Parts: sequence; structure tokens; C-alpha cells
Amino acid sequence: MRAPRVLPTLDEVDPGDHVCHLMDRIDDVIDRSRAFVADGALHGDKVVIVGPVPRADSEFAPLVLDPARLQGSLLSAVRREAAVADREGFRSLRVLHHVMPASRADRNGEWLRSELDLEEFAADTGAMVVCAYSGTDWDLPALQQISCVHPHHLGSRPVSPAFRVYRTEQEGWTVSGTVDSDGAVVFGTILCTLLAHTPTVRLHCQTLEFFDAAGMSALADAARHLPDRKVVLEGANETVRLAWRLSGFAVPDVPVVIAP
Repeated sequence: MRAPRVLPTLDEVDPGDHVCHLMDRIDDVIDRSRAFVADGALHGDKVVIVGPVPRADSEFAPLVLDPARLQGSLLSAVRREAAVADREGFRSLRVLHHVMPASRADRNGEWLRSELDLEEFAADTGAMVVCAYSGTDWDLPALQQISCVHPHHLGSRPVSPAFRVYRTEQEGWTVSGTVDSDGAVVFGTILCTLLAHTPTVRLHCQTLEFFDAAGMSALADAARHLPDRKVVLEGANETVRLAWRLSGFAVPDVPVVIAP
């Protein structure tokens, strides 16, 4: 069972991990990349670095995928690399993704879809994905969104989100923590992104502590965002169940099912 955890170093990354690596200005990207590549060689993993292309004579040049030149999505590219790793007898695929800031629209749309895709990819295939973000390039709200969709964290600037959404099995996602007014908009955006690609989203809620009114509204609005969509909550505690009923959301026009 995958569970959120804080990693002291990149050495602790395990197969199936999707790690948010928040880097300070003093962190050396080259040193971190070199250590990541060395760990891959030690464990027999195929290493891919996604980010700006280094100099042609760089030791990392053969390992780099340039996001600007990818044919198709990043997910398609890493899936191809994973297939190559399997054919060539590697233990697994190890991806270091240096995420660069883009427009706000991209952060809230394609960026989030990409992170959720990578989370699903890591959980379902056993690949190791480390997403490195420079804390000097991203504002605090963006870093909070980033942390919400990564079950694992490493870095000297930890940002602890009130909730997390992460993949747990082939047909479901876990939501943990508390979804309140501070995180309701992000939570709704995550659900809308998931529902755009599947008609039913199953949320395992055994570690969900509470939804406040804003969180429940975000859940209801996301479920109604597109036609013929549904959200199923499994394992929610009695407090969450009672709050949902008393708030008036347990009605037919809100396609949310609270299952045992």
C-alpha cells in the first residue's frame, strides 16, 4: 500500500514513488542530477532526465528529454521509455523531471493533468518519478498545489498541504487529510481534471479527516461539472457522512455516492 512519506534524500526513492522535490536557491541541480544518475546505475534502473537541454558535451545530454521537442505528451514519452527499460532488462525506469514555470493557465490545466498522469504512471508501473521544483521560481499557492498531488516529499522547503490526492490502485485514488476553505478550490480542480478523463472517480477516504462546507461544495460542483460523471467515496468516517447529509448534498442531482 502506497502511503505519504518524507524522504531524507534522493537515495530513499523506491519503485512506485512520485516525489515532490522542492529545491532552494542553494541546491545544485547538476549535483542532484549526478546523484540521481548514480543511484540508477547502482540499482540497475534506466534513467531519464526531463528538462532544459544541457550543453552537447554534458555528461547528462544522452539522458535528457527536452519537453519542447516531445512528440505527444510527457506521459507518452515516459511510457515509451518504460517499455524500452523493460525490453532492455532494467529493473525499472527512473525519471527526474525539472519542472519549469509556465503561464498560470498552464499551471491550472495542463500542468495539473501532467502531474496526475505521472502519479498514476508511477503507481501503476512501479517507475520512480521525482519532480524537482525550484522554490524561487514558484509562489506559495503554486507550491501548495504541487504538494497536494505528490504522495512523497523531499526538500529543504517543505510545504505541508492540508490534504493529498494520490493513486492507490488501478481504479481508485486516496484522499487524505482535511479539505477546508483553504484547499477547496484546488481539490475541486483536481477532481474536475480526473473526471474529464473518466466517468467515475473512486476516492478511498479511510484517511480523510473532514470536509468543511467549502470542501463539500467543491466536491458537489466537481461531480456536476460534466454530464454523466460520478464521484464515489469509499470508507468515509461517520463525521464526513453526517456532515454530507446535514449539509443537504445527499440529493439525486449531486452525483456523489458515499459507499461503505
